[in-house]
Amino acid sequence: MRPRLRRPAAHARLAARLLAAAARSIGSVAAGIMLMAALGGPASQVAAATSYREVDAVRPLQFPQDHGSHPEFRTEWWYVTGWLTSAAGTPLGFQITFFRSRPQIHEDNPSAFTPHQLIIAHAALSDPARGRLWQDQRIERAGFGLADALGGNTDVWVDRWRLTRAASAYTATVTADEFALDLRLTERQAPMLNGDSGLSRKGPEALAASYYYSIPHLQVAGAITRAGSREKVVGEAWLDHEWSSEYLAGGAVGWDWVGINLDDGGALMAFRIRGAHGETRWSGGSLRLPDGRLQILAAGALDFVPGRAWVSPRTGIRYPVAWRIDAGSRQFELEPLIDDQENDTRLSTGAIYWEGAVRARESGRTVGRGYLELTGYGEPLRLR
Repeated sequence: MRPRLRRPAAHARLAARLLAAAARSIGSVAAGIMLMAALGGPASQVAAATSYREVDAVRPLQFPQDHGSHPEFRTEWWYVTGWLTSAAGTPLGFQITFFRSRPQIHEDNPSAFTPHQLIIAHAALSDPARGRLWQDQRIERAGFGLADALGGNTDVWVDRWRLTRAASAYTATVTADEFALDLRLTERQAPMLNGDSGLSRKGPEALAASYYYSIPHLQVAGAITRAGSREKVVGEAWLDHEWSSEYLAGGAVGWDWVGINLDDGGALMAFRIRGAHGETRWSGGSLRLPDGRLQILAAGALDFVPGRAWVSPRTGIRYPVAWRIDAGSRQFELEPLIDDQENDTRLSTGAIYWEGAVRARESGRTVGRGYLELTGYGEPLRLR
């Protein structure tokens, strides 16, 4: 799970970034006006009621079609996380995320300059040798070949950043300012349908939900570049694909999420939605057993217990970076690869959050590796 949601305080900053992106794209003042309209700015032509498709019923997910874009929904993301091993044997964490967002504008405007969809991308490397993340971000409006998210199968890109799927394998290419990723991720397991056959509830309200599946245990091979030095890597990854029109219910300020590739071939996905006082407002999860059987974890079968905290020297935000996750009859202890895995995406989506590589231990021994995400610890996340 993971939409990146704008905070009101970052509205002007995001507008400026979008206007800069428009200028790079077509050099047009008209495009800037249209992008301001998409954000509800002074030149807004925002429609009173944009019609989004709702997550209102269980429906069979169909592949490969559902690997592709669902533009009738408000928000969608493809989220790849994993652990890599360099040629020198050094462990590294990585994440690549592409978002598609459908703004509230007059959708009957046929102009190619109208930002019917925005495409946002984030990428990061967790590097113990550096002690913190290498991170970067991009944002463009879909069109003119600069950015898009296509249907039928995964094919989403922003500038020179791209994630595509063909023949049961993904290709991920990121050319950031200080690092680059060139990875092939091969499927070894079928999609894991979270919630009720892929409909994942996020709160008691009927429409607070998403369509959501995960693909654990992707085999990774490729190369990374840091500070101009390219090296081969291998590893294992996890992919989440989720789409929704109304994600967080009222009163929710953020969430804690974890996806773990277990060493025995199983997999764990678990999340909780938090309220203003840190209380759990909703939770859910999936535990895939080594033989492929799937256990859906309802609220009563999950418990998130925070442990050791880390305070960011840049933002002053306090994050619980160590956790105990009680999932059914199993109990996992999570420890980060490095403490400083804070992501600052204020130039694209206005959010600051913690997202990083973690080891999972059970009964004192390492049993898996994955990623942990902690949102809403600085300021509450907002859908609008």
